[in-house]
Amino acid sequence: MTPPPLLYDPLSQQCTDNPYPAYRQLRDSDPVHRHEDPPFWALSRFADIWDAVREPGVFSSAQGLTFYPDEISTLGLAPTIVMLDPPRHGDLRRLIARGFTPGRVAALEPMIRSFVRERIAAMQETSASGGEVDLHLDFASPIPTFVLAHLLGVPESDRARFDPWVAALTQVQNSGFALEAIGATNAVAEMFGYFNDLILARRAEPADDLVSALTVAEVDGERLTDWDILGFCFVMVAGGNDTTGALISHGVMLLDSYPDQRAQIVADPALIPNALLEFLRIEGSVQGLARTTLAPVTINGIDIPAGEKVMMLYGSANRDEREFGADADQLDIAREIPRHLAFSSGPHFCVGSHLARLQARVALEELYASQPSIGVDLSRAQRLQSPFTRGWTRLPAVGIVG
Repeated sequence: MTPPPLLYDPLSQQCTDNPYPAYRQLRDSDPVHRHEDPPFWALSRFADIWDAVREPGVFSSAQGLTFYPDEISTLGLAPTIVMLDPPRHGDLRRLIARGFTPGRVAALEPMIRSFVRERIAAMQETSASGGEVDLHLDFASPIPTFVLAHLLGVPESDRARFDPWVAALTQVQNSGFALEAIGATNAVAEMFGYFNDLILARRAEPADDLVSALTVAEVDGERLTDWDILGFCFVMVAGGNDTTGALISHGVMLLDSYPDQRAQIVADPALIPNALLEFLRIEGSVQGLARTTLAPVTINGIDIPAGEKVMMLYGSANRDEREFGADADQLDIAREIPRHLAFSSGPHFCVGSHLARLQARVALEELYASQPSIGVDLSRAQRLQSPFTRGWTRLPAVGIVG
């Protein structure tokens, strides 16, 4: 019998709109897949990816996180913390953690809650006047943009400049770092110039913001360089903005498809923290990132040479029936999830995971307290076209009441 044609094409709209049938096919019949154009390998089973990302001595981040060749020099920047391996990565991470503590993040909750309420009120006003509300663009996405601007010390007077930088940088990775093709060259240069000046100002006169905390963070007598801080600002904006917005939007979308579970959350908001893990598992904002092999490695009987890009398909791993059971494709907000890969694992476990969960928890607590039946119109929604992240460019909301 002739095997069915392979569905996995990471650059096709069919795959970016709905990659899950292709992921299942890979897990079942080709778990160590060789893709030819562009050339890379793809791992799709949970256990294989879990082990790989915890072995930085074999699977390196130092040559970039996508399957595009030479992405670091194409971007024209020195490697940031996410593109470093131990021990240097660990040293920088410990320094950054000094300014990015759970306590500092938790202190943001009242401010986030106030902003979320403002966004809900704005959605109600738009709906009452007959306008269309886009759940992602009008609610979910502005929340992390606002929080990042506050964390990084961007004053109110500069917020109008900050938003276009965020929009441009969230496209950079998805375009294969083709800055000119997506018109991001000026935005990237402007953002780096702005934060370079901000870092110098905070070194001279610290304020109560993350950049100031990073300028004085010290481990064993070592402080972060200006470039280290600048690179972390880039990572925060490019990696922590639309991914958090997508988590919020996916949560609303999923609960709209499972109204019984939405009713449970409306009745008991204490269910939200565990539900967030389930949202991330079943609709991960980061679908896959790459590593580069430093030595030959054999996985499931397949030999991968040294110097090869290997995509870690987190979105596939988190639906692997071998890890999560036969109902892995189904939402279960009460599911026990001892481990998952939505924030990766090992040395590169997402340093901002607690901030993302805080924003999403507050957003959904306030949203369902005000709009218990809110849903989305998937027939008019548009997916972000990216092989690496999963999100929205359009997500009309329905069911908003004044």
